[in-house]
Amino acid sequence: MTSPATPPLQLAQLGDEARYRLLVEAVVDYAIYMLDPEGVVVSWNAGAQRLKGYTPAEILGQSFSTFYTEPDRRSGMPARALVTAATQGRFEAEAWRVRKDGNRFWAHVVIDPIRGPDGAIVGYAKVTRDLTERRAAEESLRRSEAQFRLLVQGVTDYAIYMLDPDGMIASWNAGAQRIKGYGAGEVVGTHFSRFYRADDRARGDPANALATAAREGRFEAEGWRVRKDGSEFRANVVIDPIRDDDGRIIGFAKITRDVTEQRAAQLALEQAREALFQSQKLDAIGQLTGGVAHDFNNLLMVVMSSLSLAKRRLPDDPKLVQLIDNALSGARRGAALTQRMLAFARRQDLKPTAVHLPTLVNGMSDLLTRSLGGLVQVRTEFPAALPHVRVDANQLELALLNLAVNARDAMPDGGPLRFEAQEEEVAVAGALAPGRYVRLAVVDGGSGMDAATLARAAEPFFTTKGAGKGTGLGLAMVHGLAAQSGGRFALQSEPGQGTTATLWLPVATDDAAPHPLAREATPPATARALRVLAVDDDPLVLTNTAALLEELGHAVLQASSGDEALCLLHEEPGIDLLVSDHVMPRMTGAQLIAAALQARPQLPVVLATGYAELPASLPFQAVRLAKPFDQAALAHAIAEALALR
Repeated sequence: MTSPATPPLQLAQLGDEARYRLLVEAVVDYAIYMLDPEGVVVSWNAGAQRLKGYTPAEILGQSFSTFYTEPDRRSGMPARALVTAATQGRFEAEAWRVRKDGNRFWAHVVIDPIRGPDGAIVGYAKVTRDLTERRAAEESLRRSEAQFRLLVQGVTDYAIYMLDPDGMIASWNAGAQRIKGYGAGEVVGTHFSRFYRADDRARGDPANALATAAREGRFEAEGWRVRKDGSEFRANVVIDPIRDDDGRIIGFAKITRDVTEQRAAQLALEQAREALFQSQKLDAIGQLTGGVAHDFNNLLMVVMSSLSLAKRRLPDDPKLVQLIDNALSGARRGAALTQRMLAFARRQDLKPTAVHLPTLVNGMSDLLTRSLGGLVQVRTEFPAALPHVRVDANQLELALLNLAVNARDAMPDGGPLRFEAQEEEVAVAGALAPGRYVRLAVVDGGSGMDAATLARAAEPFFTTKGAGKGTGLGLAMVHGLAAQSGGRFALQSEPGQGTTATLWLPVATDDAAPHPLAREATPPATARALRVLAVDDDPLVLTNTAALLEELGHAVLQASSGDEALCLLHEEPGIDLLVSDHVMPRMTGAQLIAAALQARPQLPVVLATGYAELPASLPFQAVRLAKPFDQAALAHAIAEALALR
């Protein structure tokens, strides 16, 4: 007759000391051991032996500095680690450590002081994890029951506790209380699923975790957990099965670490990388767009001036005149397109002045009414004492018109369109430099944009309108204007919730010039014919500039470089005016003018430029002439240059 089988050992039958021993013995992914106050190893677990390669007989009684690299030992790092743990209550670091065979491994180390009843330090609890290679292996802890209790209770940066086979909490350490907020009396005997979110419990995550640990020998995951006060934290969780001598599962060892701060830092890093990528992408597109627009300006200059001159020489044929006018109209549209491209590239030639936004927007009312139609109701909300802003008024009007037309297109059935503004103070540098700004917002109640469309809305040539209904440069121009003016442009939108387009513009200083009146369309005539030196490295542009000057009655000398122009100035003392392009190889127009004025300080000068690549301030007075220019603009520039001298 056989005797009845011995019933399996039950966790509840074990004393606290035995449970702590079983708990530590079950942990295979951490080296958990004790040091005396001098740093001598007094206990050693199987996890430590697996990580470091030493048997208890080899390491007990030895200094824990044995595991440090030689440079770290010479620098006194082991002693500093104990001092930090003793004075600050905790030491944590990641660094290289050395195994018995001399191989190095990257270790995450936590040292906590262990204090006796009188508060004196009686030793240290040390937890080391090999981050070089994660492998599951059973640990056999050979420490006294008292030492294991001190060890586990001394660890405060990890929640280390035991579960019975059904997931009921059987032990609780100080780290678990610190991280989760529960005292031992509140949680021992309850199910560990209480720490999970409600939706995770409904999905069966707690049971799946235990099943995975039992089946595969280990469970590791990262997820959200819930504290006693209801707040959530991001947790790294490892669960190892605890088996008896017969291999039967009698419980689980569970280690939890709060990694909320690490996750937040990682998310912040990813957001910063995405923002940097978007900024670099827009800068790259801007560089390309600016270069193309500059070259296109020169071509338009040739086309427009040639057509204007040809028109004057045509016979009285209305059909030919209409064809020339159509060609000129197309060239002017091309010039407007390049201005938008240059605005996005932040290379347009701006003329910032002090602008009163309510006055500017109210002055656009007729233009907005004609452009938006009767279904859109324009409203304004401006405070009474809104300060002036420093911006190019004409470019701002164009930007606001673009935003208004976009809003109209997003509201096919009509609706309100609101212009609002308020002053804001920026104290800390970020997207804007510290200072005073006016935030101008254009708010519509239209169809809005989804996240993908919103992310690309300010890119040049991106449009959601049909073919022929938009260039895709409107928002890109607004973005460039804001950036070049020292401000910022941002869009907020959700599908079905409308769009808010916001411009931050710097407040004008007291000495900023007011918005100038528009100049007359008919240029003033010069008192006499001039000898003009025209300089441009592009032969087509130079030829047409000379032709425009001759059409105005002036005698023209031509130079294709700065060096050639200086030679002519030296040889021809009768030159009355210098008209030069800025972007030229070897010597720019600004450098040419500076050299010319050293020899002839009273020489009138005109500097032609296709975009705002000029320095913020020049060491001389020069009239700027924006490319592409017509004969009237050239005549105006000549008159202004003569008036300056």
